[in-house]
Amino acid sequence: IGRVPVTVALDGLDREALIRILKEPKNALIKQYRRLFEMDGVDLKFDDDAVDSIADKAIALKIGARGLRSVMEDIMLDVMFDIPSNENIETCIINKAAVEKTAAPLTIQSDKNTKKRKKTGTEES
Repeated sequence: IGRVPVTVALDGLDREALIRILKEPKNALIKQYRRLFEMDGVDLKFDDDAVDSIADKAIALKIGARGLRSVMEDIMLDVMFDIPSNENIETCIINKAAVEKTAAPLTIQSDKNTKKRKKTGTEES
C-alpha cells in the first residue's frame, strides 16, 4: 500500500498492562528467566512488589513494553553470573529492594549435608 498520511496518537500502557505483559503471555519475560534459572537447577521467584516496581521503572523511563526487557536485564545481570558459580543455591527471590538496587536478591542455599543441585541437561560423574 505504501505510506498512509495519517497521524495517530497512542496512549501509553498503564501499570496493570505492563504487569500482565511480564507475567501472562506464553513467552513472558518472567517465565523466560525462570526457565533459564531452571536450567541451572535454581528456582527463581519474583515478589509481587518486585513486579510492580519493574512496571513502575518502565513507566518512569517512558520505555513501555519493549523496554521491559532492558529493565529486567539490568536487574538480573549480576544474579545470572553469580548463581551458576555457587552450586549450593536452590532458590533466588527477586524482591523490591533488588529491583531498586538497594540490596542483593535473596538466595536460599541448601544444607551442606544435602546433595548439591543437579544441573539439567548434564550427567553427574
